[in-house]
Amino acid sequence: MRLETLISAEEIQSKIQHLAKQIDASIPNRDQPIILLGILKGSVHFLSDISRELWKLGRDCHLEFMQVSSWHGETSSSGVVQIKKDLDSSIEGRDVVIIEDILDTGRTLSHLRELLGTRHPNSLQICALLSKPDARIVNVECEYIGFSIPNKFVVGYGLDFDERYRNLQYIAVFHQDE
Repeated sequence: MRLETLISAEEIQSKIQHLAKQIDASIPNRDQPIILLGILKGSVHFLSDISRELWKLGRDCHLEFMQVSSWHGETSSSGVVQIKKDLDSSIEGRDVVIIEDILDTGRTLSHLRELLGTRHPNSLQICALLSKPDARIVNVECEYIGFSIPNKFVVGYGLDFDERYRNLQYIAVFHQDE
């Protein structure tokens, strides 16, 4: 096993500042906090950093979480989206930004956009730290993308292999048994 740095911690933090400014500018309603909907477990670091950057811009946020899976401990998606944890509160009439670690095949985010749209939010946007355009099977609109990366398995900054490497401060390509 070998890890090859793809995106440094400094590059990630710089991109998060940029994404927070884009989110802030796109949601004019300042009367209610933005709901940042983190997709567990991979988005936790990204969600935390985005919420802190939005606070610096004078935006309050409510944090919500869902847990979905289509990976099931493998290095490629099974194609079956399973909801393991649903929302704890209503998003009706609220501005919601789904915070996701990676837009890969598009299946998970497409499914979530459709499901959450039925719950009548005021707005529903997606912010993904990473995007793998070459892995896309389902086209899904993603309003904010941090980095486009090659179709390689990556870990770090929340992304894992079998629950390992989430705590890396950078993104690395995971090379298994070379």
